[in-house]
Amino acid sequence: MKDMSVPVAQSRAGENLRLLNVHAHPDDESSKGAATTLKYVAQGARVMVATCTGGERGSVLNPKMDRPEIWENLTEVRRHEMETAREILGVEHRSLGYVDSGLPEDPTEQLPDGCFGLTDPVEAAAPLVRIIRSFRPQVMTTYDENGGYPHPDHIQCHRVSVAAFRMAADPTALPDAGPAWQVSKLYYQVGFHRARFAALDDAMDEAGLGRPYAERLAGWDNHDYELRVTTRVPCGEYFERSDDALRAHASQIDPDGFWFEVPIEIRRRAWPTEDYQLVYSAVPTRMPERDLFAGLRVGEKAPDPADTWII
Repeated sequence: MKDMSVPVAQSRAGENLRLLNVHAHPDDESSKGAATTLKYVAQGARVMVATCTGGERGSVLNPKMDRPEIWENLTEVRRHEMETAREILGVEHRSLGYVDSGLPEDPTEQLPDGCFGLTDPVEAAAPLVRIIRSFRPQVMTTYDENGGYPHPDHIQCHRVSVAAFRMAADPTALPDAGPAWQVSKLYYQVGFHRARFAALDDAMDEAGLGRPYAERLAGWDNHDYELRVTTRVPCGEYFERSDDALRAHASQIDPDGFWFEVPIEIRRRAWPTEDYQLVYSAVPTRMPERDLFAGLRVGEKAPDPADTWII
């Protein structure tokens, strides 16, 4: 069933709307923005996920799957999990083919040779430039300069994404990678901010279910991160299916753990959106936004310049 809560997924130029989400590892596409993805797929948009690495150096984070045969075949296990999640989300998927850097326990530890985190961001952007020019998304999402959290692959994903975003629009960059394409809007994922977790914690307490995030909130140093948010996409009706996509990454997600501590009905009531920061727009758009494609849809009324913020 198509979501008709906003106009159908067609651009002012008469093309299907296309969204490209760039992520560091398999499972990131399901833990960050998956309900937004499902919403746009339901509206008829084409959504592609580009994954920078295969998650080869990840850990088995689900105690129920902490078995030798999983560790020995983790690359293939994660590839299969990604395909299952892709089917649930209804997206297209491309891998940039880089090798996972792992997450050092000691931040001073040297990353392994040949890993994604040690690549030159401009050189590493080449396959993503090809994807952008071939898929021609109007909207692209990635991580902020901190990677959302300080995993070396997440930080590198930001660098590579921004480089590819710029290079894809430059006809002198990689001229053999196809005709230049300017992505109209670039967003950073801003899902993990204090205001959201505080609202969920309060809602759980009001329901008599305790405060699952009290310790996390007490140690949360950055109280202003939510000020980055420019765009809140209402997508609570897709939380159940987005959880299904996340559970598909069974080696990485404990079904009894952190991701599912708050019941869906409480999440829908306390924080029914997924949140983003608009960092570039080639089209006028009214703030705050409720739609990543704001300013791009066919039949959409142009915003009044008096109350429009053009980035």
